[in-house]
Amino acid sequence: MDLSERVAVVTGGASGIGRAVAATMAQRKVKAVALVDQSTAVHDVAAQLNQAAGRSFAMAFEGDTTDEAFRSAVFDKISEAHGLVSLCVPAAGITRDDLAVRLDRETGKARIYPKSQFELVVQVNLIAPVYWALEMIGRIAESRAARGLKRWTAEERTQGSVVFIGSISSTGNRGQISYASTKAGLEGAAATIMKEAMFYGVRCSLIHPGFTDTPMVRAMGMDYVSKNILPFTQLGRLIAPEEIADAICFMLANSAVSGELWVDAGWHAPA
Repeated sequence: MDLSERVAVVTGGASGIGRAVAATMAQRKVKAVALVDQSTAVHDVAAQLNQAAGRSFAMAFEGDTTDEAFRSAVFDKISEAHGLVSLCVPAAGITRDDLAVRLDRETGKARIYPKSQFELVVQVNLIAPVYWALEMIGRIAESRAARGLKRWTAEERTQGSVVFIGSISSTGNRGQISYASTKAGLEGAAATIMKEAMFYGVRCSLIHPGFTDTPMVRAMGMDYVSKNILPFTQLGRLIAPEEIADAICFMLANSAVSGELWVDAGWHAPA
């Protein structure tokens, strides 16, 4: 699928993988990108990306990705300005890491991971990405119906593409009960959406990045990264966001690609 002249939505666009995806899309001549983030920095990032690209392709949207009205408004505004959205990379995500059960050695009492934290991570990392994807698919379905089109056929060009951001933590990772659960959950969501959305010509796939040089990973502390991550990474360094972005755009563009892609730099958890 040729990405040029396509319209995209990228959440988590103010930093990390989301920002890198938008920049890579600009290189691939994507017509416009809705750059979505809850941070006010998203406006400056959009301006920087536009300046670097030499054209105004990034539109900044500041808001909560879990808010349905905000999601709908983003699609309305980018579509009114540039046309139907056909690329979606819901990259916004959070971590709230802690052990599932922590025993207080002095009192002998167990502290269980807070349910409120689990629910928050599920809302941001699992439910929100799925519904940003479904919003795009629904609008593509409506557009086809308005033109009298029914089941998509192989003779038509691919109508749209979604890439979810999973994680190597989806296989299980100590201290990440909520985060790992959401990333594993995206596997089932992506597989189901792929089976259903091809009726409208929309593909859906999932990328599992390894430890990437993003604010989320750096928040762990570089001492921790040096001692607990890099020794178990065959590449010997953190993955650059641009490397993940390049893989994502490959997945968006190559119509034969489905399922999951692991981009883990050869990381293997210690025994």
